Amino acid sequence: MRPNAKEKTLPPDPIAAIATPPGRGGIGVVRVSGGDLSSWAQALAGKTPLPRQATLAGFRDASGVVLDQGLLLYFPAPHSYTGEDVLELHGHGGPVVLQLLLRRCLELGARLAEPGEFTRRAFLNGKLDLAQAEAVADLIDAASDSAARSAARALEGQFSREISTLVAETTELRALTEACLDFPEEEIDFLSATAAGERLEALNARLEAVFARARQGSLLQGGLYVVLAGQPNVGKSSLLNQLAGDDLAIVTPVPGTTRDALKGSIQIRGIPLHIVDTAGLRATDDTIEQIGIDRAWREIERADLVLLLVDAEHGLGEADAAILERLPPNLRRITVQNKIDLASGPQAVPRRVEEENGVLIALSARTGEGLDLLREELLAIAGWHQIEDVFIARERHLEALRAAQEHFSAAGGELKSLRLEFFAEELRLAQTALSRITGEFSSEDLLGEIFGRFCIGK
Repeated sequence: MRPNAKEKTLPPDPIAAIATPPGRGGIGVVRVSGGDLSSWAQALAGKTPLPRQATLAGFRDASGVVLDQGLLLYFPAPHSYTGEDVLELHGHGGPVVLQLLLRRCLELGARLAEPGEFTRRAFLNGKLDLAQAEAVADLIDAASDSAARSAARALEGQFSREISTLVAETTELRALTEACLDFPEEEIDFLSATAAGERLEALNARLEAVFARARQGSLLQGGLYVVLAGQPNVGKSSLLNQLAGDDLAIVTPVPGTTRDALKGSIQIRGIPLHIVDTAGLRATDDTIEQIGIDRAWREIERADLVLLLVDAEHGLGEADAAILERLPPNLRRITVQNKIDLASGPQAVPRRVEEENGVLIALSARTGEGLDLLREELLAIAGWHQIEDVFIARERHLEALRAAQEHFSAAGGELKSLRLEFFAEELRLAQTALSRITGEFSSEDLLGEIFGRFCIGK
């Protein structure tokens, strides 16, 4: 369970780290968090700055020699990022001078901060819940404007407020149910089975809406891993270049030009797609080409989606059918008929056709004709639809939401059977699943896994 913010749960030792990225820069920041750091300000700069005001200071070593000059900021507890006293030394961004400042902090008694330890202390001190803490890392790692805005909304607490509302409404329904069980002889204003069903239905609808927004946010963060596959010289490299808007792959009329996996990332309406161009799939005695083909199949095994390219003029041949037969059975695919600019008759028209095992898109990777049809299909397969105010969500959030959905569904069955004890238990399990998102019920192992992936200094 999440520690009470009023309890003393943190070790007393101060932590310090360089909070800016490695390398040279105009400004570098060393951050310290711990107990009473006002004496540290005196030791480092010969003055105690006013809280939350930037103060020009010379940062000194133990003998009083100035190491650097910059801005000193002091955030006394509890009004700081971590809930402890925090000092920030804003100096010049050279690696050597920053290491000197960090070393001085270690001499004063700090230890090097572990990855994510500042944010972990903020969580343990009640400054952030777990979903907000994860949003800090998601905002730093955002790969698109949409992902950054969604992470900022989660950091602000929008996602957490939705989860808290679901938890509160579930708790209320559970409390009414248990009151009826505990005091069956009393005249308690309890819900009828119909009213309880209506409440549960409303909870389910709200949960569905939150799940849709969270799943959309998960797409914004992770995107899809898409592999281009097919025989040699069907235009895989041309399609990669067209989608990326750049010449990432070498394009020649000679079959077998691509002998290794080439990767590019694009965005379609804010959804990142990681596209891999692979070697042409065919039987060959060329050892180097065979290595490329083996790598192509490995990429296909880990793909979320495969685009099987075929020649529009000749359609799906025996070799293409053999490739289809070898694809993993549960792998989503789009058949792309390329080179419609070289075809004639009905095959020369860009189009989208529903097939028994998927969708066919006819296009020209050389001219770009029909490419919008492919983009729309990629978004559809990704599950994208326009939702305002989506939340950046991680897989553990989605798993918790799915678990809550399952328990709500089971609760509905128990209510129909008028088994209120089991109805109340399913509500309790749904409440617990939802509470894990914000960290009300979190194991140390989970916290270690989450914060261990943060960068040093955050």
